[in-house]
Amino acid sequence: MSQSLQRPFWMPGMFWGGFECSEQRLECGRRLDLVESTRHEEFAAADYERLRAVGISVCREGVGWTRSERSRGLYDFTSAAVRLQAARRQGVHLVWDLLHFGWPEDVDIYSAAFPQRFARYARAFARWLANTWEDGAGSFEDDAPMFSPINEISYLAWAGGQVGCLNPFQTGRGSELKIQLVRASIEAIDAIRTVFPGARFLQPDPLIHVVGTAPDKEDDARATEQRLSQFEAWDMLSGRACPGLGGAPEYLDVVGLNFYFHNQFTLDRTTVLRDEPGYRPLADMLHEVRERYDRPMILSETGHEDDERAGWLRYVAEQTIAAIEQGCPLHAITLYPILNHPGWVDDRHCHNGLWDYADDAGQRVIHEPLARELAFQTPRLLRARERMLPVSAARSSAFKPPRSRHGDA
Repeated sequence: MSQSLQRPFWMPGMFWGGFECSEQRLECGRRLDLVESTRHEEFAAADYERLRAVGISVCREGVGWTRSERSRGLYDFTSAAVRLQAARRQGVHLVWDLLHFGWPEDVDIYSAAFPQRFARYARAFARWLANTWEDGAGSFEDDAPMFSPINEISYLAWAGGQVGCLNPFQTGRGSELKIQLVRASIEAIDAIRTVFPGARFLQPDPLIHVVGTAPDKEDDARATEQRLSQFEAWDMLSGRACPGLGGAPEYLDVVGLNFYFHNQFTLDRTTVLRDEPGYRPLADMLHEVRERYDRPMILSETGHEDDERAGWLRYVAEQTIAAIEQGCPLHAITLYPILNHPGWVDDRHCHNGLWDYADDAGQRVIHEPLARELAFQTPRLLRARERMLPVSAARSSAFKPPRSRHGDA
């Protein structure tokens, strides 16, 4: 039985930061590297210092598979080391994304060998991370590392395997790709637990709502079917669906929910905004996830652009408080991205972070309205979470999953 499901989940603070780390290849052949283009690696120490100054001590980071395995089986985690050392100096806890939309050039993500290849990389990173732990810095038993094996399994399967707008640019193969990604996530978790039996795992996927046309029952049924599809990857990981994949409750440790203003839409993908008919309150959506899985939950990505940033955070915070007060075990909200960045395809200057592009001295201008809203909402959310934690801890300690097919880690 995994140690992570025998103890309550807790991380410091109610807000996390998220550094954009996408590294997919575009159709034109260019590969993205958002860690480089945001100059985050270059100014990691200053970026973490900024996080601590606004009360954030946890953030999502990307290991970068394409950076780390440029030659098959040869791993170089220099980029991660730069950020890890800077984070430790500032007392920032990192949650490591292992695959954030990109993989090495020689990897065939549809091949039977892909899950094992990904697991070898995951194990190599875990071993490297263990070897970097300094004497006197604490112990992983007290401060277990946390990983996100594959970011947004459902979105990557849909965008890259079903409609072909993201690598690997396939169509009609979404279900096949989702199964591959679930298998790979399970293999990676098993591999990491050979190094860190108490590691925690975040499984982020988009939280969506699909709006049908009420008078048209057939249309409404299709909308419901699409909405329920958001649970497929989590169901596979937890063993509720496709048990032959090897899923079990221990593989769904912490549920990550990525929620943006465009996550509610009609069947033709038209965005449904908050003031429009059919929009579903976020608190209701969070409760549906809680009732389905009863696991610790994190809003693992949320944010907006331009002048909508502060108002969006206000809405998300108020809905989160409402959900927590009704028993939802939601532990944190991740501001994602925490830095403005170039657009994936067009390199436009996306004003969607708390801080802007860095100048050559590493200084970044803060978006003051969002910073003020963050400061206002932080104590309110912390108070709500403090009232929730005893209930959440009782649930976690009572949760007894069946043994994994792999036995105890």
